[in-house]
Amino acid sequence: MATRFFLCIGLLMVCSCKGQAQDATGEYVYKKGDPNGIGKWYMGREIAYVMGFQGMNWLERPEREEEENTSKLLQNMDIQPTDVIADIGAGSGYHVFKMAPKAKLGTVYAVDIQKEMLAAIGSKKESQNVPNVQIVLGSERSVNLPENTVDKVLMVDVYHEFAYPKEMIASIKKALKPDGAVFLIEYRGEDRSVPIKELHKMTEAQATKEWEAGGFTLKQNDGNLPWQHCMVFVKE
Repeated sequence: MATRFFLCIGLLMVCSCKGQAQDATGEYVYKKGDPNGIGKWYMGREIAYVMGFQGMNWLERPEREEEENTSKLLQNMDIQPTDVIADIGAGSGYHVFKMAPKAKLGTVYAVDIQKEMLAAIGSKKESQNVPNVQIVLGSERSVNLPENTVDKVLMVDVYHEFAYPKEMIASIKKALKPDGAVFLIEYRGEDRSVPIKELHKMTEAQATKEWEAGGFTLKQNDGNLPWQHCMVFVKE
């Protein structure tokens, strides 16, 4: 069951601030909030803890296809053989190795901030002999990808954990080609029946507010996944 995920969240980012304060830029507010959050807020939303590499087995759970309909998600992406795709917050590589055969003449960047996750992807890349997967160590503020090179960006249930969402959106925008697209997958915050803790969900309205502030427009929201939004953002 999806709720098992939260038993193995790695507390990678902790904010010890008391009361309420803003950072020097005024972009982020620090105050007490949900126990599943880091005490840091962006545009009215508290940022959630990052899931640690200890939860890797949950990412590869056999029931994931049934719960999330990953096959439908990949259809939504309409991956072409020459596409350059970036999976931001790639985790164990669950989506990476499903996309790589579809973009066989292109490249799939597997980007994560946890070296343990990237090591697992590297082992799988070697054992399965998948030459078009490239491993990238990102940071909290940057995806560390070349400018104007990426056709499609995929983020599955990770954006709400970014410690610096404004900076990450800017970094993604820089890496994306002018006609590229961002596929933002988040558990539906509007749906109380989705068995995920509230801080690990997002509403379409909140996601749109944040991405519009970063220079993107919501092109469409494919409503064909069981529990998640499939929001497609493009550059303004």
